Amino acid sequence: MIASLNGKLKEKNPPEVVVECCGVGYQVDVPMSTFYNLPELGENVQLYTAFIVREDAQLLFGFLTKAEKALFLQLLKVSGIGPRTALAMLSSMSVADLENAITNGESALLTKIPGIGKKTAERLVLELKDKIVASGPVTALTSSQADILSALTALGFNEREARTALKNLPEGVDTSEGIRLALVQLAK
Repeated sequence: MIASLNGKLKEKNPPEVVVECCGVGYQVDVPMSTFYNLPELGENVQLYTAFIVREDAQLLFGFLTKAEKALFLQLLKVSGIGPRTALAMLSSMSVADLENAITNGESALLTKIPGIGKKTAERLVLELKDKIVASGPVTALTSSQADILSALTALGFNEREARTALKNLPEGVDTSEGIRLALVQLAK
């Protein structure tokens, strides 16, 4: 029903934003990936939206990219995944990382997302594996990279932050040096 909004950004209260279009303020829930990339208050913003009508509520979800919206709608088709869980998934991992995890059958990686248990992760892989085409190149982690990623998530960094730091490390770095360099990056 409401496919997109284009207007001024009036409020930012994670995970909700208010976008004013022609004098009407729309309350929109956004994933943190979108929230962090929004312009300053008072500036113009365009969000691709998904309008969800339930018995007890009418909810509007917004995304900066069509890829985020498309994946959100795919996730909603999986039994046991509601809008809030799909939003949490997009907040925890990038679209490319989620798509790669699903297409590669990495249900263990999906269980690290809050609200996703082992059975739900396996159901996600089973139901979406053939429907999603991974948008990024599929790269397997070396054992050193896997150890660095594991250490960073154990220290409290989310999967997205840890993977971003991992991508910026020099090739062939050993585990202890990689953790040190990643922590330096994440401290900025």
